[in-house]
Amino acid sequence: MNSARHSHTASVLTNGKVLVAGGTDNNGGYLITAELYDPSTGAWTTTASMNSARSVHTASVLTNGKVLVAGGTDNNAGILNTTELYDPSTAAWITTGNMNSERSYHTASVLTNGKVLVVGGTDNNGGILNTTELYDPSTGAWTTTASMNNERSYHTASVITNGKVLVAGGFGYVGGILNTAELYDPLTRAWTTTATMNSARYYPTASVLTNGKVLVAGGFGYLGSILN
Repeated sequence: MNSARHSHTASVLTNGKVLVAGGTDNNGGYLITAELYDPSTGAWTTTASMNSARSVHTASVLTNGKVLVAGGTDNNAGILNTTELYDPSTAAWITTGNMNSERSYHTASVLTNGKVLVVGGTDNNGGILNTTELYDPSTGAWTTTASMNNERSYHTASVITNGKVLVAGGFGYVGGILNTAELYDPLTRAWTTTATMNSARYYPTASVLTNGKVLVAGGFGYLGSILN
């Protein structure tokens, strides 16, 4: 890449290129820059910079091919509620509606109806959130939806084959590291608890398998242990 970065996002665009945006550099500064990887050439090229520097944000490829970047942390304002859209056809960023809450270490999931569900995270006061909200690409507006049963950040969120969203693990107020999981139903806009994981964990990965199951792997456990 043209810039060293971590805690950035990477999104596979509909044209096959990969958009990398934001993150943190070697000096601990937050990046506003973005770049594109072209698999046909193996080369990276810079593209337009975002309107705000941000790290530990989310990036979601919408059904219209644009990329929605939401929240994160910047150098000045702390944790952000701002969001913006990258349009691959123009290689430009435009701002869109602000979230109702500042968030970092949250998740964002593109639902089967095309809306984006943002879940949990950490706010400017160091609080851990149980609130959730929906982005409607047709209006550019955010609306609150039902809150989770647990506050959580550093969790996972997976859209499963029935269209529901499985949220698992993370860090919360009650019990610290969580083994709990819950499901969001876009039809009822309600959360229901589901079976707990065998191990409490935060910052793991979650992968939806071809058989419809979800594999949650690794992460941090109690006393900072790294899980296998």
